[in-house]
Amino acid sequence: MDNSKQIISELLEKVITNTENFLGYPVSKDFDYDELMPFLKYPMNNLGDPFINSTYGVNSNEMEKEVIAFFAKLFRAEPNNWWGYVSNGGSEGNLYGLYLARERYPKAMVYYSESTHYSVQKNLHLLNMPCIVIRTQDNGEMDYDDLKESMRNHRNVPAIVLANIGTTMTEAVDDVQQIKRVMKSLAIQHHYVHCDAALGGIINALTEPRPAFDFKDGADSIAISGHKFIGSPIPCGVVVVKKANRDRIAMAVSYIGSSDTTITGSRNGHSPLFLWYALRKLGIEGLKARVAKSRETAEYALTQFRANNIPAWRNPNAITVVIPPQPKVVAAKWQLATEGDLSHVICMPNVTHAQIDDLIQDILNSTEDEPLGSEMYELY
Repeated sequence: MDNSKQIISELLEKVITNTENFLGYPVSKDFDYDELMPFLKYPMNNLGDPFINSTYGVNSNEMEKEVIAFFAKLFRAEPNNWWGYVSNGGSEGNLYGLYLARERYPKAMVYYSESTHYSVQKNLHLLNMPCIVIRTQDNGEMDYDDLKESMRNHRNVPAIVLANIGTTMTEAVDDVQQIKRVMKSLAIQHHYVHCDAALGGIINALTEPRPAFDFKDGADSIAISGHKFIGSPIPCGVVVVKKANRDRIAMAVSYIGSSDTTITGSRNGHSPLFLWYALRKLGIEGLKARVAKSRETAEYALTQFRANNIPAWRNPNAITVVIPPQPKVVAAKWQLATEGDLSHVICMPNVTHAQIDDLIQDILNSTEDEPLGSEMYELY
């Protein structure tokens, strides 16, 4: 007897339950795409280059182009020198940025900090690119002195730097202008800077004063995640690059009537539609309101943690509040990501004061080991 309905029902119940209490991952769940559900009946495939019409017509290319244009403007790209596409997520965007960098400077050395997302090391392995890991400061930001010393030893080759615009654990932001100053001081003329802005891209673009991370500050490519701050039922991302660099790898494919300029070729046609819909509904003012709400919740969380003698800190303007690792039962219930002596709560737009209060009560009521304390929690 087929028990598919029961399996589906049980999975749905599990998903609903687990969605209620996740505070440790940067995923927004306050989205409503009911109006777009009819499109799930169709095999939407944004095949090839989004800016070149393909012979496959079941796509959302027009929406995708509008999404890319939105982010090109948000990240202050040169008006006539930008290109991009909607990817499967930030990791693919990082792979694409590094791929373009390698094609421009095949003999370059790659530099990235020890706080960089784990996918970058995998991407560098796939691309067979030599690399050096740079130390980080206590808050998770790149150590520019260590970067300078590492570059000094390889100043005879081009430099490719991966800058984090919101590190995974502490949401630290690497300063692209400072990175450029380091390279200038060493007379490294051939260089490329890719920004992993998976969570922090939108947040920092709407921050005053604006951190130095976008094209106007010296970035050559920027990748963000769409399912994080905006929210989507399907993991997705956006990568924006300089068109001149993209042109180096473009290859016409007669079979599809387009060009092969992306990583996967066949691409999900539903994600661009979701992002387009969200951006149309929110606009810049709606995104600013989401940023403000998240920051207010983060400040509330920081205050409440400290008021209850739970060590906590956050980087300036971050929506991530760093706390010590928590008892297993608490970490499991709230899905708190932990690395070494750090755990965190990420105050996405859907996170409420009530959830913060409930988490704190669970921590205080736990009979397991007490949370670890550390002097670093008093620094910020």
